[in-house]
Amino acid sequence: MRKLLGLAGACALGIGLLGAMPANATQATNYVALGDSYSAGVGSGDYDPASGNCKRSANAYPKLWAAANKPASFSFAACLGAKTGDVVSGQLSALSSATSLVSINIGGNDAGFTPTLTSCISGGDAGCKTATDKAIDYVHTTLPGQLDTTYQKIKAAAPNAKLVVLGYPELYKIGGSCSAGLSDTSRGYIDNAADELDTQLAARAKAAGATFVDVRSAFSAHRICTADPWLHSTTWPVDESYHPNPKGQSEGYLPAFSAAGKAAAAV
Repeated sequence: MRKLLGLAGACALGIGLLGAMPANATQATNYVALGDSYSAGVGSGDYDPASGNCKRSANAYPKLWAAANKPASFSFAACLGAKTGDVVSGQLSALSSATSLVSINIGGNDAGFTPTLTSCISGGDAGCKTATDKAIDYVHTTLPGQLDTTYQKIKAAAPNAKLVVLGYPELYKIGGSCSAGLSDTSRGYIDNAADELDTQLAARAKAAGATFVDVRSAFSAHRICTADPWLHSTTWPVDESYHPNPKGQSEGYLPAFSAAGKAAAAV
């Protein structure tokens, strides 16, 4: 119990966990990274040309974790734009009975991440409220079944693996330093939708026997409209908008996943 509490405290404090895993644990770890653009590292640059439109980045937390911990094997299947159905139909081939650790970010695109933000940008507060209400309704009514199916399929394809489900950060600091762009009202709608999504992800992960990693506290002081944001606002290319920048991956997602990955490999 003390060991587990110590790991949780290290995650919360953001203490450097890179390379902290015992060598014998990592040598036995076969790690597969599934999911969407947050897993792929879209927004953090240095993309692997071989990944094409999936835009898998060398700065993504799965790549950083694998580089630091040197697992026995590493497969990077995450892809820009992926939904739960894409994971089931196109990413599970990376899994096997030898897989011992799986990470995944998924659900944001199912709930309409991009069209919701587009509506908030173009439709004012009223349009943003309508769009986020629609997304939240989807999160409550349709997404749970999709998540359950996805986690079940992962477990079936990798029956010996520890599954780590990572959530999404709130995007905006309300009352922050932004002098233009969305109103704080619309920013609040967006953050509330992210909270609803994370609540559902946590619940379905627990039901599946997976570990949920909440990154909201890690990003709290580094949201858009802070002095040191770890997230892009509107950018070019557009598909990198509202995604973690390199610091968001290395200082936000990576320490949070490292704690969960360390615990899994030590079992």
